[in-house]
Amino acid sequence: MVADVERTFEVEAPIEKVWELIADPTKRAEAISVVESYSDEGDEFIWHLELPIPVINETVTVRTQDIRRTPPEYVKFVGRSKVMEVTGEHILESTDTGCRVTNRFVVNGKVPGVEKFFQKRIDEEIDNLFDMLEDELVAEPTDG
Repeated sequence: MVADVERTFEVEAPIEKVWELIADPTKRAEAISVVESYSDEGDEFIWHLELPIPVINETVTVRTQDIRRTPPEYVKFVGRSKVMEVTGEHILESTDTGCRVTNRFVVNGKVPGVEKFFQKRIDEEIDNLFDMLEDELVAEPTDG
């Protein structure tokens, strides 16, 4: 019961500006459509998910933690709950026009349907992340 996906997109902004947003657990949580609320608890960031899966009829609490950070190029986080474990990676590379962002996610479902739900929705969730970056970066003027 594992979903393993990778998606890449490019943003017309400097890698340092993209990093500021991608490395922020608040921004990552806000970009995910099923995150109803979240809180910062020091070393952990808690996501409260509403998953439209028949066998889950309550909010799912996912305890996330960054396990590796190499500014401004790489962040890896792990989220654990009773229904799934998720590992996410964001790899940033400078390009001639801005920044390439490679997103990798592995969702290990502990309840039937969790990994299928994320596999079906991953493109939409990556689009949400891209839109968040575009919205935030367009609102902030760049130097030059």
